[in-house]
Amino acid sequence: MAIEMKRLNGGGVLRAAGYDERNRVLRVQLERGTYDYANISPELARRLLNASSPGAFFRDHIEEEFTGRRA
Repeated sequence: MAIEMKRLNGGGVLRAAGYDERNRVLRVQLERGTYDYANISPELARRLLNASSPGAFFRDHIEEEFTGRRA
């Protein structure tokens, strides 16, 4: 699945992210690799992509709540 990635500023270890709304998959590029997170709501993905601190938002709302798998 091809997901358009958006570079994130102020993301810390989070380099880029993209969202496939049809499949509800969030793909994140971290320093340690690229991971897909399933069953992410469009609202949660939008909030991440627009967060002033995407890295902190990712840690608090996605990484701790959902299980990622290497893309």
